[in-house]
Amino acid sequence: MNVYLYDAVRTPRGKARPDGGLAGLSPQELVRQQAAALVARCGDVARNPDALLLGCVTQVGAQGGHIAMLSKLHAGLPNITAAHSINNYCASGLSAIGQAVAKVASGEATHILAGGVESMSQSPFLGDRAAFYGNNELPPRARFVPPVLAADRLANAEGITRADLDAVALASQQKAGTAESDTALQKSRIATGALDGEECIRPRTSAESLAAAPPAFGTLQQEYAGALDGATFEPLHSIAHAPPICDGAGLALIGAAGLAPPPRARVVAFAESGGDPAASLTAGFAAMDKVLTRAGLTLADLDRIEFMEAFAVTIAKFLRDRDPDPARVNVSGGHLAKGHPMGASGAILTSTLLDALDACGGKYGLVVLTGAMGVGAAMIVERQ
Repeated sequence: MNVYLYDAVRTPRGKARPDGGLAGLSPQELVRQQAAALVARCGDVARNPDALLLGCVTQVGAQGGHIAMLSKLHAGLPNITAAHSINNYCASGLSAIGQAVAKVASGEATHILAGGVESMSQSPFLGDRAAFYGNNELPPRARFVPPVLAADRLANAEGITRADLDAVALASQQKAGTAESDTALQKSRIATGALDGEECIRPRTSAESLAAAPPAFGTLQQEYAGALDGATFEPLHSIAHAPPICDGAGLALIGAAGLAPPPRARVVAFAESGGDPAASLTAGFAAMDKVLTRAGLTLADLDRIEFMEAFAVTIAKFLRDRDPDPARVNVSGGHLAKGHPMGASGAILTSTLLDALDACGGKYGLVVLTGAMGVGAAMIVERQ
C-alpha cells in the first residue's frame, strides 16, 4: 500500500473537570492547534488538505452541529476541503485515519488531515442521551451495556483476576511516569493551551494502593439487569482499573507518495471489525488478527505496539493470551494512566506509536483500538 503517515501530533490529555488543563478550550480549538502544529512541521501540504476527517463520540452541545465542519472553519482550512464527523465509539479516531487511508489509496484524495477530538469536560460521556442507551425493547444481547460493566463481565468470563488487573494498572502508571521525562517519546505531543504534560497520571500509585481500592461498578448490574439477561458476576474493576475521563485531540497527515516533507511511516495494512456485543470489548482483538493477516506479519515482527487499555481487562487479556514481548507494548504507559478522550484516542495512540518507533529505531508498529458493543480497529505501519 503506497499510503503514508507524513506526521501525527497529539495534545497532552487534560482532566475532564472545570479546572482541567484543556477544559477552557473549545473542541475546535484543540483541533486547530494540532492542525497548526502540522503546518509548522510539514509545511503547505498540511495547510491545504483534500479533507478533514474527525472522530468524535459525544456529538452534542460543544461537539454538536458537525464538529469536523466547525473545526475546519475554525482552523482556517480552504473552503474546498471536505469535512466528515465520524462516530465509531472508542475507535472513532482510528476509523477516521482508516477512512483517510482508503481515500488516498483509491486516488480519491492526495492528502488528508484525519484524527479525533473529545472534550469530555464540555460534552460528558453519554451526554447525547441516545434512546438506545435505555431501550429495553431490544433483545438483551442488543441492548447497550456500559463499557465498565462489560469489562467486569469479560474479566469474569475470561478468568482474569483482580491481581491481574492490579498488575497491568501499576505497569501503566509506572511507564507513563517514566515517559514524561523522555523527550523522544513526547516529540509529537504538542503543548496545547497552558498544558504541556499528561494531567491524569497518578504517580503515587502502588501495588498496595491498588489492592486496597474497592470495586466501583457493581451496582450497575442492577441498573442493567435486563441487558445482562439475568446474569450476575463478581465486580472486579476499581476506579484505578478504568481509564480516566479526559479531554484531548490528535491529528495525522495522511497522503500519497511524493509529498514533502519525507513521511514518518508507511501504512502497511488497516482493518476494522465488529464483534459480539455480549463480549463487547473484544472486537479490537478481531481487528488485530485481520490486520496481521493482511500484513503477513505476526506479533513477534512488531517493534512497538500501542494496545488501547480499554479498562484493565483488555490489556491483561492481550498480554496473557497473545504473549507479546511486554517491553514492546505501551512503552510510554497507556490509557489506564493517561486517560481516554474517546473520539481522539485512535489518533493519539497513532501519534504515540510513531514516537515510540522513532525512539527505538524500530521498523513495524501496531495500534489497536477496542470499544463498546463490538467495535474494533487496528493498523500496522512501517517506519520510514
